[in-house]
Amino acid sequence: MKIATAFLASIISVALPAAAAMAADAPPQWAYPANNPNYKPPVDDGRPVRVPDSTAGYTWSQLRDRFIAPIWHPGDHRPLPDIVASGRNPDVFACGYCHRADGPGGPENSDLAGLPKSYIIQQMADYKRGARGTAVSGRTPPTLMIALSKPISDPEVEAAATYFSALQPRKRIKVVESDTAPKAYVAGLLWAAAEGGEREPLGQRILEVPDDLIRFESRDPRSTFTAYVPVGSLAKGEALVTKGVGKTLACAPCHGPDLKGLGPLPRIAGRSPSYMFRQLYDFRHGARTGEWSPLMAQVVSNLEQEDMLAIVAYLASLDP
Repeated sequence: MKIATAFLASIISVALPAAAAMAADAPPQWAYPANNPNYKPPVDDGRPVRVPDSTAGYTWSQLRDRFIAPIWHPGDHRPLPDIVASGRNPDVFACGYCHRADGPGGPENSDLAGLPKSYIIQQMADYKRGARGTAVSGRTPPTLMIALSKPISDPEVEAAATYFSALQPRKRIKVVESDTAPKAYVAGLLWAAAEGGEREPLGQRILEVPDDLIRFESRDPRSTFTAYVPVGSLAKGEALVTKGVGKTLACAPCHGPDLKGLGPLPRIAGRSPSYMFRQLYDFRHGARTGEWSPLMAQVVSNLEQEDMLAIVAYLASLDP
């Protein structure tokens, strides 16, 4: 009995730390928010929605039509190709619906503005052949991209990639180091600050929220965000990004000296920290296995979640 008890204790002593490590490395809710069934979006009352500095107007029904990319500020970009403006019914949604007319996207998806054309084309191919997925199954944005990648044609991908790659990215994220952050809830696919100004401890997470939720839900590409990050994240992230500090490789050799892209590799400066964290986590856990994924898997293999958090906080603070 004593031997059996000792054996059992030895198993538990090994299993508990392993289980704790697995739990600590589980996909964090702050980066992978679950859909909130209690969230009530604005009701369509038939009146046109307006956004600052625009003469355009759309009803909420139009703004939720996946075959319409609202054009609020036509002077900010050239005319949209058909695949970006309206997609192709019934299976290929307008690219500009999710990613907006000039490509900034949001925390829930990718900022496409200025990414290399070949990179965008490659990502669509990776979605199509199952090489690009997500560590959390069932998330709406990647599910839609995987589904859309099947019926979209090569000329349509080419047109979209040509359009988005020629756009100039804009600074739209303010990164704030803080011990506290606004109390937040999930609004559709992203976090939003609760009304009333109540705050709560930030802990080891990033809270990226729109400065004006209604404006973002109106699909205005000029929407801005504030990302609250733990105190000390920027300095730690800068060290990891620029020097690797024995845990990873410096980012500049692949992503360019200014981290704004190099050759076929994408810009990582000034992008959504929530989005970038998911990509690092997905690379580390084998959810992304495309052309450059083996190299990225090595880059992130020794990183803890706190390291990845610091890296993306620093990158988001840079000018795109």
